[in-house]
Amino acid sequence: MSPWGSLQDRDLHAIEEMDRADCDSERLNKTYARFPVVNSLLSGWRGTYHQRIRPLLTAGTKGSLLDIGCGSGDVARRLALWAQQDGFTLEVTAIDPDARAYAFASQARGVDGVTYRQAHSSELVREARTYDIVISNHILHHLDSGQFEGVLRDSESLSKSLVLHNDLNRSNVAYLLFAAGFWPLGLGSYIWGDGLTSIKRSYTAAELASAVPDEWRVERNGPWHNLLVHERRLAVTQDQRQEHA
Repeated sequence: MSPWGSLQDRDLHAIEEMDRADCDSERLNKTYARFPVVNSLLSGWRGTYHQRIRPLLTAGTKGSLLDIGCGSGDVARRLALWAQQDGFTLEVTAIDPDARAYAFASQARGVDGVTYRQAHSSELVREARTYDIVISNHILHHLDSGQFEGVLRDSESLSKSLVLHNDLNRSNVAYLLFAAGFWPLGLGSYIWGDGLTSIKRSYTAAELASAVPDEWRVERNGPWHNLLVHERRLAVTQDQRQEHA
């Protein structure tokens, strides 16, 4: 089947090789090691940090951020470093239920303020933990409908302010450009093949909008990604209403 025809609907039966329990560990680790390159080129976190995360940080106050499904941990580390460079303190908790991802992230070069846990988001909800900001990168297309709904519920419970779930936007152009441009990163790793599978499993903006509750909204994040956004609006107290009356 041609890639054009295969992208008319989400391919829910396609499985990424790195998600298989018996995948090759050496290729898996090379995949994790190359995630920073892919994310720096495609995922748009630098702009998202400047436009959405940095404005919520306050000098002299510790901010907190949770990265759900952190994989290699590269996004978590970069966000913490960018905040440090701007004079802020951002404590980042990066979680992943996969022991292999947790092991790789934990062995990466340390960044002040970044900690890792092997955990599901639901575990943190049961622990009554909260964070100023909750994010994820490239996890939504991995989830079945029940897991998807669970991550959204958990994100709402865990976030005190803002949730940002960044994921691929399925399109023929994205598929063909990734196929043509990223095959070198696939040598010895799962980057290329699993990247194409990820695109086939991912949502269009319209599909994502129809799959989420009304309080969530979908925004474009560059040409290749959708950003699923939830903002907690604090209730205005009676005293605050009187002050502004």
